[in-house]
Amino acid sequence: MRLPRLFTRARSSAEPVPVGGGGWQRVFESYTGAWQQNVVLDRESVLTYFAVYACLTLIASDISKLRVKLVRQDPGGIWAEVEGLSPFAPVLRKPNRYQNRIQFWESYFLSKLTRGNVYVLKERDGRGVVVALYILDPDRTVPMVAADGAVFYRVNADKLAGVAGPEVLIPAREVIHDRMNCLYHPLVGTSPIWAAAAGAGQGLAIQRGAAKFFKNASQPGGVLTAPGAIADATAARLKAAWETNFTGENAGRVAVLGDGLKYERLAMTAEESQLIEQLKWTADVVCSVFHVPPYKIGLGAMPTYNNVQALNVEYYSQCLQSLIEAAELCLDEGLEHPLGTGTEFDIDNLLRMDSASQMGVLKEGIGASVYAPNEARRKLDLPPVPGGDSPMAQQQYYSLEALAERGAPPAPGAMLAPPAEDPPADDEPEPDEAKRLGELVAARFREALANA
Repeated sequence: MRLPRLFTRARSSAEPVPVGGGGWQRVFESYTGAWQQNVVLDRESVLTYFAVYACLTLIASDISKLRVKLVRQDPGGIWAEVEGLSPFAPVLRKPNRYQNRIQFWESYFLSKLTRGNVYVLKERDGRGVVVALYILDPDRTVPMVAADGAVFYRVNADKLAGVAGPEVLIPAREVIHDRMNCLYHPLVGTSPIWAAAAGAGQGLAIQRGAAKFFKNASQPGGVLTAPGAIADATAARLKAAWETNFTGENAGRVAVLGDGLKYERLAMTAEESQLIEQLKWTADVVCSVFHVPPYKIGLGAMPTYNNVQALNVEYYSQCLQSLIEAAELCLDEGLEHPLGTGTEFDIDNLLRMDSASQMGVLKEGIGASVYAPNEARRKLDLPPVPGGDSPMAQQQYYSLEALAERGAPPAPGAMLAPPAEDPPADDEPEPDEAKRLGELVAARFREALANA
């Protein structure tokens, strides 16, 4: 692989230094002081929460299934897909030797959503054209800034990307860096997991508590009380006997108590603690952080109104659009497209309507001369037909300009001038001759009526 000029590890006053003092690894605390008590909620734990996993995989899979197309702007300002061969087309179809385009974009957006940053190393050919893209491990890549403000990336050994370690410095021009909201530094994005950690931690705690609760056959814990004082040895013996005979798989058995012993329940039942409502609330918090409508991951009922496109447009505008636009811009800059060309994700499949609505829109588009018949057929994956390449309109339609000229008032003074008389044609009879012929025809007509 042809990499850019790399830098040595020798220390100097001008060598780039890591932003943020060497890294942005963050420890999440489910409550204040949890870290001091060795109660750590790390990123891997948060990713095991069902709502976090569902939001991440939903967003990544929905965007990765969209085809990336090359577009060019024509003189009229219209962006259209480039047809034919292009030096940028191969890398969009097959980004690297071990990933297809769907796998590449899934890894791209999962890295961005889970780490807040995605780093893509570019590989060039002899012409300097980018021919491969490799997603780097965000835990092994650190942005660095030189004394003059130049940006570099320190990358540890990555055999898949062809980076021979132990570590190298790569200029920013050879790395595509797409980042989420940069709350603390312009080169470091923050993951939505940072804001969803508390809700995910509470949800995991509820699930662990529920697992223990139902493992105990849905029987809450309690205490055995005696009317008088008992020795510690006797209390330990009674506790062990109770746990052995009346908890776990033995829960629900009949207990016979003597010597004034009494069992009192302490823990709340699932109904009393509103377990399902609390768990749903934590999942709703996660969805709000990722801007995903809850019904998309199976929370709550789907909206009842019958408009699939409206639901998809809402999901696209509030959740996917910013991610897609940012990726398009980073890809345009990374592939170094000339002015007037670029890349776009084909969102037609994402915003596809139900069949009845789609046919109605295409029919109205053809009737309004917006679509040519073949353009509408192409949206249905149908082949073109002869004569269907241009929009159609009914013959009786007139342009607004023609109607305006027809209804324009006459020029001032035009009504004062007498209308000009056209000279009679050579084959037309003179006025007197025409009058005589008319009287003759009328006389014969009256004669025919009288004889009848």
